[in-house]
Amino acid sequence: MDRRRFLKRLAQVSAGAVAGVTVLQLIFEERWVQVTRPRISIPDLPGAFEGLSIGHLTDVHHGPYLSANRLDGIVALAGGLAPDLWVITGDMVHQSPKYTEPVWEALGRLSAPLGVWCVMGNHDHWEGIEASRAAAQAAGIECLDNRHTVLRREGERLWLAGVGDRWCDDQLLSDALDGLPPEALALLLAHNPEVADDLTDPRVKLTLAGHTHGGQVVVPLFGPLIVPAKRRYASGLVRTDASQVYISRGLGVVAPPFRLNCRPELPIYELYRS
Repeated sequence: MDRRRFLKRLAQVSAGAVAGVTVLQLIFEERWVQVTRPRISIPDLPGAFEGLSIGHLTDVHHGPYLSANRLDGIVALAGGLAPDLWVITGDMVHQSPKYTEPVWEALGRLSAPLGVWCVMGNHDHWEGIEASRAAAQAAGIECLDNRHTVLRREGERLWLAGVGDRWCDDQLLSDALDGLPPEALALLLAHNPEVADDLTDPRVKLTLAGHTHGGQVVVPLFGPLIVPAKRRYASGLVRTDASQVYISRGLGVVAPPFRLNCRPELPIYELYRS
């Protein structure tokens, strides 16, 4: 075989290999959950909360694209990670209210010393928000839409607040933070990360959000194809003028029901003082 024919054959084989790998990614990547462990600096974090671990579930989208068996697998994986606190930031259900009760019942198997807390997302509203709230409560998961709670550890306090969904509810930061003392240090739960644009209260040191799925399909040298928020909020830790927000890529998908170069994510954060 001369050099030209060899290079042509090599190019054909390489193209076939790339296509094959891409097809395998499209088929399997949405099932390949990545447990990430971001370490996040929190100014003036109370000493008792140094090293606090927070597990974050978001955008499960239990429905036609994520079966009950896969949901059970996610909950089993999460249950073995044993963080100090679990937070859930919405879009648990997809395309039908019949999936609402089963997804919250499964999530009710989670436990943590500082509890399991949630806010709701746009899909939870679309499939019946009252049913979602009732199912979460029945599962022992407290909803923090536009309100807050206080976490206590070794005599010190850390506030956990939440806001409603940006598309389908009111994001009432003033209600969520109402009554916090001036010296409070708070974490904020939100489905949509764009709440960070409105956040100026210096007491909120970190927002945890989802909604974007990381774009679901990420093209090399270009980035995520579609982000249902400002592109700067596609995924990961984003610092703003007033605070910082971490956007998880989430666990489920919407149509088209696949991921590419964007594995589903289950973060376990570790907070440290700076």
